[in-house]
Amino acid sequence: QVHLVESGGGLVQAGGSLRLSCAASGFIFSTYAMGWYRQAPGKERELVAGIGNTGHRKYYADSVKGRFIISRDNAKKMVHLQMNDLKPEDTAVYYCSKGFSGDWLRGFVSWGQGTQVTVSS
Repeated sequence: QVHLVESGGGLVQAGGSLRLSCAASGFIFSTYAMGWYRQAPGKERELVAGIGNTGHRKYYADSVKGRFIISRDNAKKMVHLQMNDLKPEDTAVYYCSKGFSGDWLRGFVSWGQGTQVTVSS
């Protein structure tokens, strides 16, 4: 059974940084792409960043390019999202997700419970 547990959310001032982490279990972590989604109140869930199973291929939404960095540690079965220069519009619940395959282009199939990120102006 896929189990994804996010941590690291919180309240931060604009311009600050947070690092989200996701601990994965229940599947062969090193063979699947991973991603981070977010959902703000009244908005649809959107893919923020994705990373292929080897860590070499990455995707970033235009809104976070140059500010967020996704990474993974296959030995520890962890995926991280380093968020820098945070803006109030980054406020959302952030969800860790597991891909359908090793390529993030194929989409994502499972999500964790989410962690709240709030950026004050």
